[in-house]
Amino acid sequence: MIPRPARVLLVCFALTAAVDLLSLLAGSDPGHRIAKPLLMPLLALYAAARGGPRFLVAALLLGWCGDLALMSDADPAFLLGMASFAAGHVCYLVLFRRTARVRGARLVGVYATVLVALVVLLWPGLPAGLRIPVAGYSLLLTAMAYGATRLGPVAALGGALFMLSDTLIATGVADWPQLPKAAFWIMLTYVVAQFLLVEGVLSPLAARRAPAAAYGEMRSTTP
Repeated sequence: MIPRPARVLLVCFALTAAVDLLSLLAGSDPGHRIAKPLLMPLLALYAAARGGPRFLVAALLLGWCGDLALMSDADPAFLLGMASFAAGHVCYLVLFRRTARVRGARLVGVYATVLVALVVLLWPGLPAGLRIPVAGYSLLLTAMAYGATRLGPVAALGGALFMLSDTLIATGVADWPQLPKAAFWIMLTYVVAQFLLVEGVLSPLAARRAPAAAYGEMRSTTP
């Protein structure tokens, strides 16, 4: 059962995400600039209200710092945003290592192939000063997405969508042809990715805590 404060925060997050995405579709820059900075703090508060691990909250807040940085078009801001997201991926990796339910490396070849293909294809179009940072970031991002597969399908989908969102950003930096309303698709995949990663972490934790709580309640009522 999700606590009432967490449910309220989840509704606020969903409404803010809707405002942001609709603003992007309508071409309303003020709506996007107001809504976007609220998304990750609301999701972090939701995760905290559900008893989420500190590394989960930290990853979301680092994502928030990245969001703020990427609202600027300057190259230093882009590098700062990438560094913030990279630190967030490290938090996710530590968290996944501690909470992973599925063992094995069946998908490691798939993710490694995707990583190499993306770097090779994007490399010629990237500005010279961004090539090494983007390659390093891509390695961390891919490691995070692969690590998410060890928590189950919900987190795995979140990791894959995070990769897709950041790939869409990278293709823009590399001056590839873009989808219509590209910013909408970037934010849609990003917001859904972060939410699924949160749920992929919290749901197994809640399932583990439920029997312990039931046992504690039973013990407290036993004469």
